[in-house]
Amino acid sequence: MNSSKWIWRIVSMVSIVATVLLLVGFVYAIKDIQHPQAEQTASTAKPQENTGAKSPDAQKEIKIAVIGDSLAKGTGDNSGMGFARRTVAELSKDTGKKVTLLNNLGINGLTTTGLLPKLEERGTQYVLGQADIILLSIGGNDLFQGADLAAKGISGTSSTATGQEMDPKDLLKGLPKASTQLKAILERLRALNPDAWIVYVGLYNPFGDIEDLKIPGNQAVSSWNQTALETINKYSSMTLVPTFDLFQHNLDKYLSTDHFHPNGDGYQQIAERIAQGIR
Repeated sequence: MNSSKWIWRIVSMVSIVATVLLLVGFVYAIKDIQHPQAEQTASTAKPQENTGAKSPDAQKEIKIAVIGDSLAKGTGDNSGMGFARRTVAELSKDTGKKVTLLNNLGINGLTTTGLLPKLEERGTQYVLGQADIILLSIGGNDLFQGADLAAKGISGTSSTATGQEMDPKDLLKGLPKASTQLKAILERLRALNPDAWIVYVGLYNPFGDIEDLKIPGNQAVSSWNQTALETINKYSSMTLVPTFDLFQHNLDKYLSTDHFHPNGDGYQQIAERIAQGIR
C-alpha cells in the first residue's frame, strides 16, 4: 500500500511539473509573438537603414546642358561666355556647389524647324539626359530671320538691299507654325529628361528702336512668349526667363554691334535672371 501511495505521489508531482512547464512555455510563446526579440527586430531594420537614398542636403555636382540658336551659343559676347558660362558662374557662386557645363549645343541660325530633328539625335539625347538643368534659347530666327533682318534694321529703314519694301507684317506670318513647334520642343525636352529643370529664355525685340519694327516686333514677341508660357505652366520644373523688359529700354546698352545679339553685359543680365529663376 505504501509503495502504491508513493507511486501516485510521484506521478502527481510529475504531472504538476509538466503542466507548469507547459504553461510557462505557452506564456513565453505568447510574449514572443506579441513582442519579437531585439535581435529579430534589428535584423529587419538593418536593410531600411541602408536604402541608398540621397539626402536632399547632400553635396552634388550640378550639370547644365544648353541647346538652341545663336543666343544659346553666345554670339555677340566678345568674351565667348554667353549666358551659358555666365549662368554656371552665377549658380556656382550662389549654391557653393560644383556646376559643370556638359555641352553647349547652340547653333547659329537655328530655328524651331531645325531644332526638332536635332532632339532625335542620339548624341543630343545623351547630353540632355545627363543634365540637371537644360537651358533653351530658340525662336528669334523664326520671327526675325536672323542676320538678314538685323542688317535691314541697322540702317533704320524698311527697305532691303535690293530696294524692295519690307512689310512689318511678315514678322507675324510664321508665328502660328513656329509657336506650335516651340510647344513640341518643350514637351519633347520634358519627355527626354523628366527630372531636369528646363529653363526657356524668352524673346526680346532687338528692333524696338526702329519705328517700322517696334510695334509689330513687340506684338510678335509678346505672342511668342505667351505661347511658351501656356506649355511651361503645365510643369512644375519648367520656367520662362523674361528678357523683354531687360532690353526694351536698354538696346544701346545690352546689344552687340550687330543690333541683334546681346553683348557681354546683355548676356550677364540674362544669366542673372536664369540663376534667380531656378534658385
